[in-house]
Amino acid sequence: KYKGVAKFFTFLSQPEVQSASHKRTGYLPITTAAYKLTEDSGFYKDKPGTDVAVTQMIRKVTDKSRGIRLGNYLQIRTIEDEELEQVWNGKKTAKEALSEIVKRGNEQLERFQKANKS
Repeated sequence: KYKGVAKFFTFLSQPEVQSASHKRTGYLPITTAAYKLTEDSGFYKDKPGTDVAVTQMIRKVTDKSRGIRLGNYLQIRTIEDEELEQVWNGKKTAKEALSEIVKRGNEQLERFQKANKS
């Protein structure tokens, strides 16, 4: 049973199979070899923009692309969740909750700024 599954995954991982699947569905190829095969076939040249997702995934990380740059992001996300829960429960209007998110979020940003002064 497991050998059959392994053979199937081996088949799916072949560059030719991945390239064909990528071209047909738009899903990302799982190997660099499949990407290269697709590129060499002229697919990206013939269909401009189809390589955007792939190039974003293989691009090197820089200081500017290292994720969300928002101090105390987790705390702010929790605040958003708490305030939206008040809206869903009918205890606050959307406008009231948004105002509170801004107020409490700004407090978190100020706290982060004070803690990280150079």
